[in-house]
Amino acid sequence: MNDVRPPLSADTHATGSEKLRGHLAMALFALLIAGSFSIGKRATPFIESGALNAIRFLIAVILMGFAAHFFTPASLRVSLMKPTAIWRFFILGALMGFYFVTMFVALKVTSPVSTGAVFTLMPLMSAGFGFLFMRQISGPIVIVSLLVAAAGAVWVIFRGDAAAMMAFDVGRGEIIYFFGVAAHGAYAPLVKKFSRGEPLLAFTFWTLAATGICIVVYAVPEIIATDWLALPSIVWIAIAYLAVFTTAGTFFLLQYAALRIPAGKAIAYGYLTPVYIIFLEGLTGAGWVSPAVLVGALVIVLGLVILVLAPDV
Repeated sequence: MNDVRPPLSADTHATGSEKLRGHLAMALFALLIAGSFSIGKRATPFIESGALNAIRFLIAVILMGFAAHFFTPASLRVSLMKPTAIWRFFILGALMGFYFVTMFVALKVTSPVSTGAVFTLMPLMSAGFGFLFMRQISGPIVIVSLLVAAAGAVWVIFRGDAAAMMAFDVGRGEIIYFFGVAAHGAYAPLVKKFSRGEPLLAFTFWTLAATGICIVVYAVPEIIATDWLALPSIVWIAIAYLAVFTTAGTFFLLQYAALRIPAGKAIAYGYLTPVYIIFLEGLTGAGWVSPAVLVGALVIVLGLVILVLAPDV
């Protein structure tokens, strides 16, 4: 029998098994995100960021709408058809819409390596927002583990080259993406704050729908100007991947985890993204990294192990 319980409310204490599932959800979250940087970089020369994100969210909302309808029990479906306090979803949607647009705007003017470096700031931001919105206090072990993982992630991103790290020049793309990452960092604790016990699929559907509406409002000129029939196949491949895996999939996983583990712990799994990228590049024949970079990857994993085992307070 399927588990159709409504998600945990903001003041519910998750059990040990629920926390474990939250951690596994975020490990998968990081894996799905890892593919979006490189595939997004390949697509951005052919389509504007607003138009790309508008079509991906249209597809994702349709998919999530069907899933929410079929898997939400009839007794709980009122939250899907008539959500309460719909303003909650538009706050979350505006934050995520801003994040996704700034990501692809940044990829037009900078490299995935630079955007990846900015992405590693998200866990600390999320921990800060978790305290601001929910008074979630991260203990010293958690803070240390976040710093250790951040150091390892930066080392991996710069391929273990200290000179390259010292020469890092923060450009316009990195600044743009920084504000997007801040918006994403605020999202996770707000999911828990705004939860009113509705089924997770219904909550995810309305958050996706609100995000899509915010992006469409922003991107109307880009949508009209795009010659959709002339787009190369790489754009449609990117749209399909982004819509299914890094939109519907990651929204569900992040919201699932944010209701079970603290915001700082949930978003910390973003540090695994460069580790996954190393693994995927090796498997696809792009070559394996140097031993120096692998040391950085091990430091990331060490930081995350400390974080997972640390108390939540």
